[in-house]
Amino acid sequence: MAVPLAFFALFFAYPVAAIVGRGIKTDEGWQFGRIGEVLTRPDIADVLWFTTWQACASTALTLLIALPGAYVFARFEFPGKQLLRAVVTVPFVLPTVVVGTAFLALVGRGGLLDELWGVRLDTTVWAILLAHVFFNYAVVVRTVGGLWAQLDPRQEEAARVLGAGRFAAWRRVTLPALGPAVAAAALMVFLFTFTSFGVVQILGGPSYATLEVEVYRQTAQLLDLSTAAVLTMVQFVAVGLILAVHAWTVRRRETALRLVDPARTAHRPSGPGQRALLGGVLLTVALLIVAPLVVLVERSLDAPGGYGFGFYRALQEVGAGGGTFLVPPLEAIWNSLQYALAATAIALLIGGLAAAALTRRGGRFVRGFDALLMLPLGVSAVTVGFGFLITLDEPPLDLRTSWILVPLAQALVGVPFVVRSMLPVLRAVDGRLREAAAVLGASPLRAWREVDLPLVRRALLIAAGFAFAVSLGEFGATVFIARPDRPTLPVAVARLLGRAGEMNYGQAMALSTILMLVCAVSLLLLERLRPDKTSGEF
Repeated sequence: MAVPLAFFALFFAYPVAAIVGRGIKTDEGWQFGRIGEVLTRPDIADVLWFTTWQACASTALTLLIALPGAYVFARFEFPGKQLLRAVVTVPFVLPTVVVGTAFLALVGRGGLLDELWGVRLDTTVWAILLAHVFFNYAVVVRTVGGLWAQLDPRQEEAARVLGAGRFAAWRRVTLPALGPAVAAAALMVFLFTFTSFGVVQILGGPSYATLEVEVYRQTAQLLDLSTAAVLTMVQFVAVGLILAVHAWTVRRRETALRLVDPARTAHRPSGPGQRALLGGVLLTVALLIVAPLVVLVERSLDAPGGYGFGFYRALQEVGAGGGTFLVPPLEAIWNSLQYALAATAIALLIGGLAAAALTRRGGRFVRGFDALLMLPLGVSAVTVGFGFLITLDEPPLDLRTSWILVPLAQALVGVPFVVRSMLPVLRAVDGRLREAAAVLGASPLRAWREVDLPLVRRALLIAAGFAFAVSLGEFGATVFIARPDRPTLPVAVARLLGRAGEMNYGQAMALSTILMLVCAVSLLLLERLRPDKTSGEF
């Protein structure tokens, strides 16, 4: 635990605490009264209300749309199922900036709906809600569907033999078993939408702001660290409560069910009802998941001189973006790949050690350590990035001009995915195998190399893939610390969208398409590595 604890203390707790300290501490001491002053401001109250209700609405809408998909993927066999599973997961690994850009191309000014019917949804709450469903659809399908596929259907059949109707049997038998998984998925969707940044920043316009967007505005634009510190504390408390409830639901899911092989529960759809359900899910995926991605690609090819690669060629010019960049925007691809590879290596080291520690120890301290590892998913990345600038500025940790600063921030987001990917597999390793290796004279390191590593190799590769994908798309912290001469892809997209002009818009679409393709390829490789048997883990 020592190395992960030191890493999180230095690169997570210290920057966040420094920002909060600078915001509510003056030469006269701590100004805790500032908390009440900020929270009672009408504009901040509006931000808190919008953040909460849009997260609730996004969660409810995601569950309503995605639960039928979870059932279809769990219980039906049909051609192209594995490919479709990868397709619906692509949005989750996409950077939120790209998600916002894709919906901007579909529902924004000059988008597909605007051209066909004159309908614009950008700067409306509906664009934000639909983009959140697009982003989180896979969370419900994977978390709930993974467990649903392993529930023994004979239990529901027995209830029907005893006289229960189809709906009553589902409500009394299946739904209680799925309850913890549905709750866990709902909490994760609520967490991601509660802390939404890139989607709201691009689609919400000046009318809508979540806590994360407001922290960015107060920090980067108004330089009001006091207000930003209070909002960071509010978000920290809310995320801590969400993660505590999520951990409780996961423990219930792990201990309360007896699962079966998913191969025994899946079948080809039969009857008009099941075929209609499958068709409805396929149509939903086509309209909600595939359409924004296709429109994004189409807009990247719709250059002024006709369809072609004009926007892509413009990315090679130093002056692209009207002087927005000091280097050709195309260099952002190479920068992002370098940063993401370094971040993946760091995340694997820290996350691997943390997962190993969690499998060897128990108790409240370890459960608290597990919750600590998840906090970077919900705590303001904007705060972390700005905290890096004001804390890591003195020897021996003067890293403001070092390239390693960006991978360190990205690794904070990658570590939770590494831990969640490796932990179930490490817990499944029979401890007697290690003991046998030790009896035969193997050192602890050799026992890990000869026993654990072969068993967890696939999980390690999956963890590396997820860490790479999320590091590639990290935006909230990177927007503060990426140097102007070494922008990342998400930062380059945001800068291009922030400037007027058809060329800037087209280049943003081109860079987003490139980033989408890299993430999609990574995910398809992960699908080939995914174990056939799952236990409800994402």
